[in-house]
Amino acid sequence: MVDTVTMGKLLERFAQGVAAHDRENPDHDSWGIGMASFDIERLGLDEGEELLPGIVLQADGGVTGNFRVLCDGDHDAEGEMEEQEAVDAVASEEIGEPIYVDGPPEPVRPPL
Repeated sequence: MVDTVTMGKLLERFAQGVAAHDRENPDHDSWGIGMASFDIERLGLDEGEELLPGIVLQADGGVTGNFRVLCDGDHDAEGEMEEQEAVDAVASEEIGEPIYVDGPPEPVRPPL
């Protein structure tokens, strides 16, 4: 089990994450926090434990060190739409001269 200061900070981050999610997605109802099983065990918590009022802890296949706000909304459809837009935005031909952010590349010197 982690110390009380660390647990307090963790619960504060959970509350901030849920509040941000609910603010940005008012039509979705948050019901849980998703974490990797490794992190749940490392923190000394139990899956299904109520962390905040109405917010339970759920093990998922996410990346260790991160948590996710779980809700009844469908965020996957939005991600697919954004991905499709990104694919459509890629040009198929180059226009004009290339732009170098840190200056032109160094010339390649032939081996001696």
